[in-house]
Amino acid sequence: EGIVHRSIRMIKEKYPDAIVCTDVALDPYSDQGHDGVVEDGVILNDVTINQLCKQAVSQARAGADIVAPSDMQDGRVKAIRDALDSEGFTNVSILSYTAKYASAYYGPFRDALDSHPGFGDKKTYQQDPANGREALIEAALDAQEGADMLMVKPGMPYLDIIRRLKDNSDLPIAAYHVSGEYAMLKAAVERGWLDEKDVVLETLTCFKRAGADIILTYYAKQAAQWMKEDGLY
Repeated sequence: EGIVHRSIRMIKEKYPDAIVCTDVALDPYSDQGHDGVVEDGVILNDVTINQLCKQAVSQARAGADIVAPSDMQDGRVKAIRDALDSEGFTNVSILSYTAKYASAYYGPFRDALDSHPGFGDKKTYQQDPANGREALIEAALDAQEGADMLMVKPGMPYLDIIRRLKDNSDLPIAAYHVSGEYAMLKAAVERGWLDEKDVVLETLTCFKRAGADIILTYYAKQAAQWMKEDGLY
């Protein structure tokens, strides 16, 4: 009966044909702000995975069509796939946060959620922004473990990573246009420096050009309305 589960059921009742994708991670529920179970200042990988499996199954039971583990713990895709299958949710897909970087672009979201790390940072389990090759390793592992889609996060600063994954994987590639990217555009628009519609649609076009099959953005509803008005769909 958590807020996520109630929300899933409400959406499915109102819009039964809608595809619901849910985030799987522990940081929204932790006063430590980290994506895993913490003990003596250490993120416990395997203990965390056990909790993530429970979370994913509960979301699938509520009606989620896609679960998206964002925690970046090693081996979690296979564990979640096995957990879902064992509970009969073989048709629930996994959108893996494959290349999630230890980025400064998450600030506005963490402010809103009050989920800044309570100690240290997330560099021990999120990827190094200077290392582009690691994304290919993570993509191969996630695909082997049963991921159905691969995500790159953030989006615009990592268009090269989107392209690399697109060129080296047969799986659909997702790009996450994160809160910091959104906030920068909003701030520039408020100051009259940029035309909002033009810059947003250009940004989303860049994701597509780089190879993204799926784009997650805070501008989703507004962009859809603009494209509809322009007769693009």
